[in-house]
Amino acid sequence: MHREKSFRGISVRLARNYLENLGGTAVDDETVEGDGWRADLSAEKVAVGPSLELTEVTVAFDADGLAESEFEALVADFSRKAMRAGG
Repeated sequence: MHREKSFRGISVRLARNYLENLGGTAVDDETVEGDGWRADLSAEKVAVGPSLELTEVTVAFDADGLAESEFEALVADFSRKAMRAGG
């Protein structure tokens, strides 16, 4: 299973921390692995209007060892954490 989600207003460091709180272990600055899943993080600056830029973090979730319901729960749990931080 694979899913990519993007979030504005959070950092890669914070996203990595959230993934670690969900049971993952940081492999490096942009990769976190958990039991049956992996998340790769990337960031870029995106324009919001004519004079404002925000950091947009993209998380690419991959899971081989999870049931679909577990995978969906992981993505949803991360999304809730990330949306609270970005607001």
